[in-house]
Amino acid sequence: MTNPNPVSGSPDKEPATEAQEAHSEARANPTAPAGDSARAVTATATKEPAAEPRPSLGRLFLDNLWAANTVTVTVLAVLLAMLVGAVLIIVSDPAVLATYGYITARPSDAINSSWAVVSEAYANLFKGAIFDPEASGFTAALSPISETLTYTAPLVFTGLSVALAFRGGLFNIGAQGQATIGVILAAVAGFALPLPPGVHLVVALIAGAAGGALWGFIPGILKARTGAHEVINTIMLNYVAVYFLSWIIIQNGVQNPRRADAISKPVEASAQLPRLLGDNLRVHAGILLAVLATWFVAWLLNRSTLGFELRAVGANPDAARTAGISVTKTFVLVMVIAGVLAGLGGSNMVLGSTADALTPQVIAQIGFDGILVALLGRVKPWGVLMAALLFGALQAGGNRMQSYSGISLELVTVLQALIVIFIAAPALVKAIFQLRAARAARLQTSLAKGW
Repeated sequence: MTNPNPVSGSPDKEPATEAQEAHSEARANPTAPAGDSARAVTATATKEPAAEPRPSLGRLFLDNLWAANTVTVTVLAVLLAMLVGAVLIIVSDPAVLATYGYITARPSDAINSSWAVVSEAYANLFKGAIFDPEASGFTAALSPISETLTYTAPLVFTGLSVALAFRGGLFNIGAQGQATIGVILAAVAGFALPLPPGVHLVVALIAGAAGGALWGFIPGILKARTGAHEVINTIMLNYVAVYFLSWIIIQNGVQNPRRADAISKPVEASAQLPRLLGDNLRVHAGILLAVLATWFVAWLLNRSTLGFELRAVGANPDAARTAGISVTKTFVLVMVIAGVLAGLGGSNMVLGSTADALTPQVIAQIGFDGILVALLGRVKPWGVLMAALLFGALQAGGNRMQSYSGISLELVTVLQALIVIFIAAPALVKAIFQLRAARAARLQTSLAKGW
């Protein structure tokens, strides 16, 4: 039987407040003076803390801004990479380094020379990537952002390729090979098929996407049917694609008959992506396709049935199989779609303004850079777009930094690597900047309540 009078501290009732206890004592001891009981009740009432005012929306925003959320950690990781890059710039300059030999005698020389070389380098990085305030004319003013968007477009596609596969539980190291096959088929369709403008471009893009899909299907089906690890398969297929590119360039009907070196015939103008800001600026419609592809991948992951199955398989294949999801079909579809995206990225390299013919280095390193872009973007579609924009800006600005400041272009690669390192070690960033734990749930609740 249940005790009708539970003892104090029992979970069957709420703990009594001090005021209630004072009233109980007064009833239990009626001989006590009434004034003492009143004073006791009044004293206990004054001990109750006043209700805290609700924090404002601005205060909540500022509190969470310096919390360890994804955006804050990413921005601070970039800042740390820039600081380490500044140290490398100073160390790599012999003239600046010489001033540190007598730093105790004249510390201002070391400080001023260090600031001069670092500020000049990063100023040229900005002028080459975003805007040059000293530029005269429409073309010169828009040239930096045009170069940034030109470098960004193929990185968006390869970054999305890696991110999509990762969300499906696969590590697609083969974006480089898929982009290589895509650029081969897109270029061949671009100079071998006599088609009218518009149709020719669409056919060339489809050919590039089909090449990437084929190169993604192979590791996908091997993973689904035999359990072969996709990392090993995609790495090997990268080598096959690179050597296939080197072989096909020098074949009759592909090699440029007017050239003795390894270069293919040029892609016809009817198969070229149109330029967005005139013939003097290189940015082309590939950046618009990249934004469209980002929207499509975001919709696919978050709004479609296939996206739900893909995320379920990526989270736990065994549970997804138990729920009736075909893991085999999902693995194949993920790698095929990833291959399509990488193939479109490769197509941008020859159908855009980067090059108009096949060469052994036409694809550069966009497949491997896509891995970095996907990691920096936290394998989220819109994050990948922003990360690709950052990498494109570093590439475009690095060219000017090398030309005007004498800084090695490899330093830009070091900056990219440092950014990824700090992104991959969020605990280090949190420790350096003393970030608090993120309170995203509280902020979202507050925003929903309107305060």
